[in-house]
Formats: sequence, C-alpha cells, structure tokens
Amino acid sequence: MKLLRFIAIFIGIAVLFSSCKSRSKYVEPDNEVGNDTIVDNHSYANLQAINTIHLELELDVNFQNKTIYGVARHEMVNNNAKIAIFDTRNLLIQKVTTGKNDEEQEVDFVIGAMDKDSILGQPLTVSIDPKTTQVNIYYQTTKDSEALDWLDTLSTSSKTKPFLYTQGQAILTRTWIPLQDSPSNRFTYNATVKVPQDLLAVMSAENPKEKNNTGIYNFEMDQPIPSYLISLAVGDIVYHPFDNKCGVYAEKELIANCIYEFEELPKMMSAASSLYGAYQWKQYDLMVLPYSFPFGGMENPRLTFVNPTILAGDRSLVSVIAHELAHSWSGNLVTNRTWDDFWLNEGFTVYFEQRIMEVLYGKETSDILAQLEFQEMQEEMKEILAGKHPEDSQLHLNLKGRNPDDGMTTIAYIKGAFFLKTLESKVGREKFDRFLKHYFNVFQFKTVSTAAFITEMENNLLLSKKLSFDYDEWIFSNGLPKNSVIINSSRLKRMESLAKRFSAGENVFEPVVSYQWQKIKNSKKKKRIKIVSKIKRDDFIVQEWQTFIRGLSDDISIVKLQCLDATFNFSTWGNSEVMAEWFVLNIHRENRIIRPAIEKFISKVGRRKYLLPIYKALASNPEDKLWAKKVFDNSKAYYHAVSRNSIAKLFAN
Repeated sequence: MKLLRFIAIFIGIAVLFSSCKSRSKYVEPDNEVGNDTIVDNHSYANLQAINTIHLELELDVNFQNKTIYGVARHEMVNNNAKIAIFDTRNLLIQKVTTGKNDEEQEVDFVIGAMDKDSILGQPLTVSIDPKTTQVNIYYQTTKDSEALDWLDTLSTSSKTKPFLYTQGQAILTRTWIPLQDSPSNRFTYNATVKVPQDLLAVMSAENPKEKNNTGIYNFEMDQPIPSYLISLAVGDIVYHPFDNKCGVYAEKELIANCIYEFEELPKMMSAASSLYGAYQWKQYDLMVLPYSFPFGGMENPRLTFVNPTILAGDRSLVSVIAHELAHSWSGNLVTNRTWDDFWLNEGFTVYFEQRIMEVLYGKETSDILAQLEFQEMQEEMKEILAGKHPEDSQLHLNLKGRNPDDGMTTIAYIKGAFFLKTLESKVGREKFDRFLKHYFNVFQFKTVSTAAFITEMENNLLLSKKLSFDYDEWIFSNGLPKNSVIINSSRLKRMESLAKRFSAGENVFEPVVSYQWQKIKNSKKKKRIKIVSKIKRDDFIVQEWQTFIRGLSDDISIVKLQCLDATFNFSTWGNSEVMAEWFVLNIHRENRIIRPAIEKFISKVGRRKYLLPIYKALASNPEDKLWAKKVFDNSKAYYHAVSRNSIAKLFAN
C-alpha cells in the first residue's frame, strides 16, 4: 500500500520547464565520496551508497504567498543501494519519482522524525531499485524555510519592488531544496527559474545580465560545488561590468555607489591569481543584497553575495571583497570535508585575503587589518575558554549533536590564519607559497579533511624540507600557542596612546598653535606665520579609529564620549565598523542619550557581526535589555533567520 503523501497540483509545470537548457557535464576525477569513509554528523545522506553528481532544479518563485514550488531532479551514482536518503527541513514533500522526465514512476518515501533540537531537520528516505540513477523530488518551501529571506518593498532600496535571496551555509540549503546537504559531496547543477516579469533572477552559476520579457531564466553551473554554495537572488536589479571577467549586480538605487566602491575589483582578481594560480570559475561578479543580509559576504561561486554596509564611500571596507574573492580558491575550489573542518575554509581565506591586501595596499595596511582581527579573536577566545565548550578554541572541532554555526567563530578565521602565518614564518614565504599553490592544485574541485591536510603538509612541506613544527598544538589543543607570530603596528600603537591620553583627561584633539618664519616674496624680510593644526577624522583610516575606540578606558565619562561624538560624528559616520564599536562602548557606559542612533542602526542593518555585540551589550543591563527587546520585536521580521535566531537566544531567559 502506498504511503500517505502531501498532494499538490503543479499547473502547467511540464510546459513551463520543458525548455530546460542543455548542459555539458563536468566529471570530477577520483570522486572521494565513493572511495572514502566519510562521517558527516550534520547530514542524514547515505553518500557511500548513493550520491548526487548532478542536480536539475525547476523553480517557480511566488512572491504573493512567499513560496518556491520546485522539482529537484537528482542524477546519482548508485552502488547497489535500495534506498536514497536526502536532507530536508521544513519542506512540504509532495511526491517522489524515479526515472527521466518522460518515464517517471512514482515511488514510496518516508519522512523521518525531526532531530531533537530541530537543527538537522528530517531525513527523506526514498525506496529505489539498486539500478536507480535518477530521483525526482516534487516539493514546496514553507514559511519556516530559513534559508529564504522574503523582503517586502519597504525593506528594499527601491521601496517599490520585493526581493528574495537565499543563504545556505552551513546547513540551510536543505530548507529550500531537498538534497544531500553535506559539503563532502560536490555536484554540478542547472536550473530553470520562473519569477515575476519585472524582476531579474541570478544564481551561483552562469548568469543573465539583464531582464527578459518572460520572467523565465536558465542557469548552469558546470563545475562541481558543495550544496551550501547553491544560491538564488531575485529582485529589481541591474548589472555593471568592470571588464569581461567581473562586475556587480545591485538594485539600481545602489549601483552608482557600487561602481565607485568596487572599481578595483579587476586589480584584486589579478593580485589573487598572481599569488596562487589562475582564477578557475570563469566569471566573478558581486551581488549587493539588501541590508537584512546576515553576513558581510557569502562566497557563492561566480556570484559573491555582499552586504551594502561595505559601501562606506571611501573603499575602507574592501577587505571583505578580498576575503570573498580568496574563497574562490580556499572554500570553493578546495572545500572543508565536514563542518568540523571549517577552519580549512576560513583560516586559509583570511590568510589569503591579507596577502591580497598586502599586494594592493602595502604590508602596513595588511598588518593593521591583521592586528585588529587578532585582538578580536583574543577577546572571543577568552569567552570560549571560560564557557561551556573550551574545546571550541581548537581549530579542528567536534560538533556532533550541535549546530555547525557554533563553529563559525573567530577561531576558525583568525587563529586559522595565524597558524598559517606562523607556519610561513617557520618555512619561509617562498616555500610556503609553493606549497599553497600545490595544495590548491592537488585538491581543486575536491573536499579535504584536517587529516588529509596534515598529510599533505607533512609530505610536501615539512618532511621534504626536514623541518619540525608543532601543528598538533595549533589544531587539536585549546587556546593560542605561544609560538604564534605577533604583529605590532606603529600606527595602531599611536592610536592606543591617543586613547589612553584622552581617557586620562588630556585634550589631545585641541587645536595646536605653532609659528614659523616665512620669507616674503621679492624681499629679504621674513614674516611670522601662525599655524593651527588639529586632528581630523580623515587623518586616520577606519581601523585606526576602531583601535582608538577600543583603547578608551572602561570608566570614561559620558561627557567625554559626547565630546568625541560632537567632534567626529562617530554615531552618524555611516561606516558600520566604527559605528558598531562606538555603540557598544556607549552602551557599556550607560549613555542612553545615544539610543535613537542605536535604534536607527539596528533597525536597518541585518548583519550579525554588528547586531550581536550591540544586542549582547544591551542585554547585560536589565533596563537596556527591556528597551532592546522592544526594538528587536519591532525589527526581527526584517532580520534573516541567521541573525534573528542568534539574537533571540539573548532574550530567551
């Protein structure tokens, strides 16, 4: 007897998607999924028995009821399996078939129980024949599909057109596509997407450059990627090319700012390629999303998603772009095998990002960025070591039974980068660069575990050079090893001194009057010239001002803070990095006069990096917490689920 299923009618779906684009198949050599025993604690998929090698999507994006109606057609390698297990979470599965489009047969399936903490979702187990190589899942998303952020018109720049974007990392892709949601399995994909005719759809694939008159768009990604890198954005967006290899998509209201801010993108691509080999993904474009996007950027191949908070107007935050571009090698080209190996994505990427910034803007600027991030990592490490999971201060993690997002801390990013910096200082930059080129070449379009990286490092860097390096302490021990390289920027030291002097009562920003003698033209006489010098905000870069704010004493008076704000306008600067630092300091000093500026900021910006510290500071004081909860309740519908869920935990008790 057939199992009870959800039933839905897809009107005209066969006609709509009959024009799917043909594809050229990319075959991954030595697909490790079939050869290695992979344990992924964050996926139900039976990858050793059967795994997807190509995914064909048919998607109908309905803004009216905020639902995607879809078919996910999985082309699979079957090792005599009688069941195929897929990951799902908060999806309505309508039916499952096997076989190609013209010979589909409906088959039985079981939707398993939700895991204890509703993190992994539910396994979808499909009955198949040992010779089955095609499984088709008909489904629709729900209001609880957390990868999707449906934005009403008031939350967009146009104020007249809606917007949709997806965010799949780490395991949210299963909330909008039923699939084997493990980074250990890479596959190609193509998609046909129907959207309203006045909107444009783009994906992490080969993309259109302008709207058509049908609202139907075809996409192809002929290079294998992990599931978390499948992405979709739909909105009233336009495209500007910088050259034939890169450009930027954005709502038309933002495009002029984007053109200025990202003008040096071709130079970044050239710098990155000169370091570690040619860019492998054909096209590199940016997609500037609305402010609700929870991250600074997301490295979707061929189409990096970025937050408009990096449009600072002075290119001071372009290191975010350098970071996402670096992911085209570390993360996208070579991917962490499981989420316990996340540091292999982010540690390498931060190191690479800093090397790109060094090429473009000099070592001094790169060191400033690195030192600032190191300080942030030290603060978070203190919290981790004193918390419930001090082992999270290790690079390689054990996240079994936990949300993989728990491992997305500065440990993976900055401790990982400083591990590589320390290793570089041990072996020398020239040898280390040769090793990284080798590493990216050997593992390109594959996934790699921490153990595999260690083997490669030993065989091709350490043993071959007869060098010893205690990598175990870095990778498998708590805290920061004593042999870590230390960066000391003289410019940041100056800002720390300036902050200390100001905190102690010295008016370091008072105009300084000096005199000098100047020769009078066509005369032997000289005249005495009065010179008034005063520190201006533009005298220092953003990261220097961040250091100054961090260096102010814990007991600095509210009067002094107001004086600083009146002089430099930190609370209205428009640079989110400085504003976030400034707001946290003022919250700790209980300067509630600044609340309107804080509310305006956290009601507009959805980036978790800024929201979480601000809400956390507010939640530490009962009076502020009460006020913050009201602001959160008014804004949470606008935040993406990634940010919303993180902040909600602060108000759970």
